[in-house]
Amino acid sequence: MRYTDELDALRAVREALRRQIAERLALEAGGSLEGASPEAWLLAADEAIAAWQDKGEEAQDSRAFRPIGPLQDLLANHAALVERIADALDRRLS
Repeated sequence: MRYTDELDALRAVREALRRQIAERLALEAGGSLEGASPEAWLLAADEAIAAWQDKGEEAQDSRAFRPIGPLQDLLANHAALVERIADALDRRLS
């Protein structure tokens, strides 16, 4: 049986979410990820992820009465996954 690392799977999901965030940003801007510069959309996704980590979670409480949009939902899922990866790394170091 081949060894598989839980973190590899989590990192693959994190990268897929990053791409989904980039696609959502492109869609909301009226473009597509396959347009002129997919790397620009991925950089925009990285910026959105960083902004969400800094202030977005407090500004968009998932328990609030108003629903969050698709982009915010993706960002919240990404943040939860990053936290899960950090927890897995902490368990390994313990």
